[in-house]
Amino acid sequence: MTAREALAFWLEHLAHERRSSPRTLEAYGFAASRYIGFLEQHRGEAISLAVLGEVTAGEIRAWLAHLRQGDRPLSPRSLSQALSAIRTFHSFLDRRLGAPNPAIALVRGPRVKPGAPRPVSEDQARGMLAEPGLDPDREAWEAARDEAVLTLLYGCGLRISEALSLKRSDAPLPDSLRILGKGSKTRIVPVLPAVREAIDAYLAEAPFAIAPDEPLFRAKRGGPLSPRHVQASVQNLRGRLGLPASATPHALRHSFATHLLGAGADLRSIQELLGHASLSTTQRYTQVDAAALLSAYSKAHPHA
Repeated sequence: MTAREALAFWLEHLAHERRSSPRTLEAYGFAASRYIGFLEQHRGEAISLAVLGEVTAGEIRAWLAHLRQGDRPLSPRSLSQALSAIRTFHSFLDRRLGAPNPAIALVRGPRVKPGAPRPVSEDQARGMLAEPGLDPDREAWEAARDEAVLTLLYGCGLRISEALSLKRSDAPLPDSLRILGKGSKTRIVPVLPAVREAIDAYLAEAPFAIAPDEPLFRAKRGGPLSPRHVQASVQNLRGRLGLPASATPHALRHSFATHLLGAGADLRSIQELLGHASLSTTQRYTQVDAAALLSAYSKAHPHA
């Protein structure tokens, strides 16, 4: 088996068994393809599965150095993500194809300081949800659809991919939704009346007959709504509202968690609602809440 065939086998495993998102498949496939290409150039020969099991720690470090110093040098965070992809690739080669490579465990990636989430304020979130309906250039059903999607992200803390995975049979929304998130991890999220009403309003305006097993959210020509459309819509309304570039669709998910924490919700509950595998991931929101408290203190205290 060649290295390229092993790569195709791995990506098929990620797509159908691990049910990884299209973005993850693209990122992992790109990183592994560059890795194999570097090894082919470095060794001056086609790379087989057996050769992948013989790659040295020095060669892996040379690949990272190549990424750091190339025409488009990668940041420490991107380098860490690339190395993580290759670790996962080699783990698959070991478990499924019998080609272990202990050298990968000897390579350390660059230290990356995790950045704090960048949520929007409550007022900004309300503005983002209301703005689609105020755009005179949009058809009423498109505005209702965009409002429904953004309300799902903020009201339920969903990722874009999770919101767009809903089927027509899921509506009218029940009191709680069973969401299949990253790593095929299932979680239950409560549905607020405002979220249910936004979905109902969209369906009342939608010009398409949507079959029960088809995606709930539709594009202008009737096909499934894409994540790129949601991102472009938010970019457009961000300009009209004068919001910073950090006000993305995913920022609404950050806001969901941060505003719950500020209202007294405990970290374990927020972890379950977001579907985080590790509590340490959820703990990043405490940094945001502490920063908000210090900001309010410095503005309000007479001696600040």
